[in-house]
Amino acid sequence: MAMAKIKKGDTVALLVGPKDQRGRTGEVIKVLPKEDKVVVSGLNVRVRHTKPTQADPQGGKKSFEAPIHISNVAVVDPKDGKPTRVRIETNKDGKKSRVAVKSGETING
Repeated sequence: MAMAKIKKGDTVALLVGPKDQRGRTGEVIKVLPKEDKVVVSGLNVRVRHTKPTQADPQGGKKSFEAPIHISNVAVVDPKDGKPTRVRIETNKDGKKSRVAVKSGETING
């Protein structure tokens, strides 16, 4: 299996969407590899109006982060804080690591 370019815990920037949303950053909470989507904290927040139930007697508005397609986010470069593409490099020991294309900096993980 190929190494993932975006992982849980990465800081990513939103590349698309309304002008006020574009460029905002957040941490990846969940990766959905089968759907090619990621869930990012604070981005793509949706509101669901729920009726009161036995499990949730209060009901009301519930906010949650909806999944975003993986192509619409980019990993933030650890050096300058700007979005960058990610390259997979193999070191001398045969270990793979993720590297920011812009700065050549290794991305944690």
